[in-house]
Amino acid sequence: MRNLFAFIYRFRAFLVFLLLEALCVFLIVRYNTYQGAAFFNSASRYVGQVLEFQSGVTDYFRLTGINQTLASENAALRQELMQYRLAALTDSTAALDTTYFAPTDSSVAYPYHLMAGRVINNSVRRMNNYLTISKGTADGVQPGMGVVAPEGVVGRVKTVSEHYATVTSLLHSQMLISAKLTKDETFGTIKWQGGDYRTALLDYIPLHVKPEEGDTVVTSGFNTVFPEGIMIGTISSVEQESDKSFYTIGVRLSVDFAQLSYVYVVENTYRQERDTLEQNAGIITDEQ
Repeated sequence: MRNLFAFIYRFRAFLVFLLLEALCVFLIVRYNTYQGAAFFNSASRYVGQVLEFQSGVTDYFRLTGINQTLASENAALRQELMQYRLAALTDSTAALDTTYFAPTDSSVAYPYHLMAGRVINNSVRRMNNYLTISKGTADGVQPGMGVVAPEGVVGRVKTVSEHYATVTSLLHSQMLISAKLTKDETFGTIKWQGGDYRTALLDYIPLHVKPEEGDTVVTSGFNTVFPEGIMIGTISSVEQESDKSFYTIGVRLSVDFAQLSYVYVVENTYRQERDTLEQNAGIITDEQ
């Protein structure tokens, strides 16, 4: 306190000058219309710039929360879109046989739910690649659930902790995905054989089918992991080898695995029932 008084006493003349200047400015602005309007317009502009800068800084530090909110909203919208797709398939089935299946039947309830999660670790250069996401058992994630991105299929949940989960990427030598061509419903198997992380192979497409470059490949729905019709990629090459009864088809993957940020975990509420039934019947498949 003593130092403060010493400072004020030392610079008393300068401080009195500043006080008088401030008083003069106040009187001029207060009692002169033109100067008052000019002052307040200038002050509003500078205050607006300061507030805009402050808002930008605040928004920057809120980006993580904003992105998570948007991802959750996108998950809900994507789930609704897939529900409409299932309803369309149901209606087409019902049109063929309205005696045994009605479009309004309660058994047609959509079994898939999506949960948005952020990718916190990822690899694309290995032979067996994995992801880590910020969702775990506390969010309802369980091993075996499918994982998709806005652009298409990503992989399958491998292990889970309370708040995190590892995902076996489509870019894994042991990952097989049941797929089909949209133009004629011919189904095969997608497998990645290493190398380019944007290209995989579509196996088991018979020679009587006529696949072409640009044809769309989607999930077949022949499992409990992925809903039918999720994008996988487009055909980039077709080769017919004389010693094989199937085509060798290259597929350009729709997902850029090097740019993954947010993904959606797919929960199938009917999965346990169907898996149990197929296991009891001795039906075993490695395709997902």
